[in-house]
Amino acid sequence: MSREGSIILIIISILWFVRTSKVILFYLYLWQIKEYHIKRLLSHFRTAKGASLVFNFLNIIKIFLLSSLMLLFYLLPVIYLSESLKAFLDFYKKRLKIPIITKKTAILIALAFSLEILFVIILFLIIDFIVWFPVYFLIADLLTPLIVSLIVLIFQPLTYLVRRKFILKAQKKREEFPNLLVIGITGSYGKSSTKEFLYEILSEKYKVLKTQRNINAEIGIAQTILKELKPEHQVLIAEIGAYERGKIKEVCKMIKPKIGILTGINEQHMATFGSQENIIKAKFELIDSLPQNGTAILNGENSYIKERIIRIKNIKTGVDIWAEDIKVEKEFILFKIDNKDGDSADFRINLMGKQNLENVLLAVCCAKELGMNLNEISAVCWKINSAQGGIKFLRREKPIVLDASYSANSNGVIADLEYLKLYQGKKLIVMPSLIELGKASKEVHQKIGRKIAEVCSLAIITTKDYFKEIKEQAPNALFIENPEEIAKKTKGFDVVLLEGRV
Repeated sequence: MSREGSIILIIISILWFVRTSKVILFYLYLWQIKEYHIKRLLSHFRTAKGASLVFNFLNIIKIFLLSSLMLLFYLLPVIYLSESLKAFLDFYKKRLKIPIITKKTAILIALAFSLEILFVIILFLIIDFIVWFPVYFLIADLLTPLIVSLIVLIFQPLTYLVRRKFILKAQKKREEFPNLLVIGITGSYGKSSTKEFLYEILSEKYKVLKTQRNINAEIGIAQTILKELKPEHQVLIAEIGAYERGKIKEVCKMIKPKIGILTGINEQHMATFGSQENIIKAKFELIDSLPQNGTAILNGENSYIKERIIRIKNIKTGVDIWAEDIKVEKEFILFKIDNKDGDSADFRINLMGKQNLENVLLAVCCAKELGMNLNEISAVCWKINSAQGGIKFLRREKPIVLDASYSANSNGVIADLEYLKLYQGKKLIVMPSLIELGKASKEVHQKIGRKIAEVCSLAIITTKDYFKEIKEQAPNALFIENPEEIAKKTKGFDVVLLEGRV
């Protein structure tokens, strides 16, 4: 190999290494945000944004270049140079998508980078014909997403064993606290808010431990028990999430809840559950796991839950709590609870939107089950505010900007749009389409479109998926991805609602 050829190959190798490292980090990031759940990852590739990762102009050009070795030899360095510069620019502007560094991601990154380096070394050792180098680099380039995914999947059995070890260890520690009262909270929506409200109320009387805001998987709950549970704790509140049947049951076996709160059920994550019936059965695993002296606290306003309340056997259901004289203002909710046992109180909750009321009532019901009277609970509820859940102000002067971007589900979007009715003037919602709804997607987005047309002067949808279904019902909807363009569109509006993870 000539000196000039060696220099060209070294340059190609460096550029290939830079752009491939970015791709490796991105796909590990993608696996991580999908919680290493293959059904969630596959569901992502069914979206327009996911499909564009594979079927894009650059990949088509690369495949075309494989048909011409000479063209490939001269053009590939140019392509890799542009991709490498883009990687450095993203790094400089802090737009580079990389996984949060944990023990697991550190090992996966090390394995992927080691294979990347090994691949380059092997090429230099065994390939003599210079023209073939770009071919192997390009093939490896196109296969990188698949190779990264294979590394993750091969690593999964070890991950499973480690996870089982943590769960069994947490279960054993939980058994050392026979007097600990465990409250499990699950549902398609409202889990985090209900947990935060309940924690605020019960902390007035008990020493309470809760899972952190974004922790609801079995390994996170296990780590909470192992790292944070202490003898002085009287109550543990565990938010429990799941993407398939059996997971909630597994968590319940570990934590042994005596009280189960079911916040509500909708179509969320139908793509991974497979059907609405599977979602319902999965959420009711919490109720089915309660002991005979346990208590189920259920959102009777939810149609899916209401249908199944009558089937609950040998489990006590929580006291009936309902709100009267409800008055919803922009920054608070006023209501009264007058219980059958003569206990009554007036409440003020400093939360934005009536959609918070169901979650507050579930927390109130649980606190009353644990011996607190309504006046005690009402006094604590003054402390509840948007920090515990719900919509927040990003900007109070015109245009008012409301932040509901923590997460999105169909019930939440409809409720937030209903809350917008409290404001005068021109209203704008900025939101992505909802994900992982499976066969319910079309109907859900049409429903959202109808509500947008009723409430908003304009809607900006930031993802292509099901934009057509929204547009059919809301002619005032636009598809815009570019943040600068979206910012320009906000001019002239009185209120802007940021919904979902925009």
